[in-house]
Amino acid sequence: MNLQSPYLRLIIATLIWGGNFVIGRAVSDQLPPFVLSFCRWCTALLVLLPFAWRKLVSEKRVLQKNWLAILLMSLTGIAGFNTLLYIALHYTTSINASLVFSTSPIVIALLSLVLIKESLNKNLILGAFISVIGVIYIISQGSLATFTSLTFNPGDMIMITAVLAWGLYAIIVRKYKELPAYSLLVSTIVTGIFILSPFFIWEMFYSGKEIIWSVSSILAVLYVGIFASIAAFILWNSAVIQLGPAKASIFLNLITVFAAIFAILFNNESLFWYQVLGGVLVIIGVRLSTKVS
Repeated sequence: MNLQSPYLRLIIATLIWGGNFVIGRAVSDQLPPFVLSFCRWCTALLVLLPFAWRKLVSEKRVLQKNWLAILLMSLTGIAGFNTLLYIALHYTTSINASLVFSTSPIVIALLSLVLIKESLNKNLILGAFISVIGVIYIISQGSLATFTSLTFNPGDMIMITAVLAWGLYAIIVRKYKELPAYSLLVSTIVTGIFILSPFFIWEMFYSGKEIIWSVSSILAVLYVGIFASIAAFILWNSAVIQLGPAKASIFLNLITVFAAIFAILFNNESLFWYQVLGGVLVIIGVRLSTKVS
């Protein structure tokens, strides 16, 4: 497979993250959010460190010089977004979480405009609008009554924070695009693990929450630790550097489409007409956003 195209890398990354949404929901009754997030990044570190160790040592001075950027990336992208997502899935429905997450392209575009003065062309704005409409159509099942009957709870507020964290992470990656990718990822993972450690210890030993280690929960940790944490982040970060966070963020709406497909394949759910129509709108929006205005 030719991964030279940043658009292909974004599609593969969102496909993997679509699985992350489904798996995070599936094991929410077995692994509490901080335990899942901590184990996820520890798994990623164990897999990635042997391959990146030499680069990490040789590029140590560059990384030390940019310690603040690494800390911010760790807070927003490593310890922040996914942990907040896992927490939210304990308190809100997947429909509400998907609705809130579908606003991420708009949030990232606005943050890019305010923080790094990135221009927004008309195709990007129109593509974002169409793709968000497509996502809303999917999660509302093509019904205005379903959409208007959604109620917001603390989990939805947590998801809003998660979206803001992801938007900031995307912008920081773009701003520090000159930093070495692989050693940077390892550094942010290590920092993120330190940030998560006290929360993991509390949840593991003092919170009283039930933790179930089973084949499914172990496989879930391996998936989110290897594919969602290493492969998807490398693909996503490299594409963001080429395209910018605003344009790349449009592809995040594909996560909802892929998550729906996985639910059909693995949970024996039926494919409905509103999912097909909404998916088409998302794809049209993504395609339109890649055109130069």
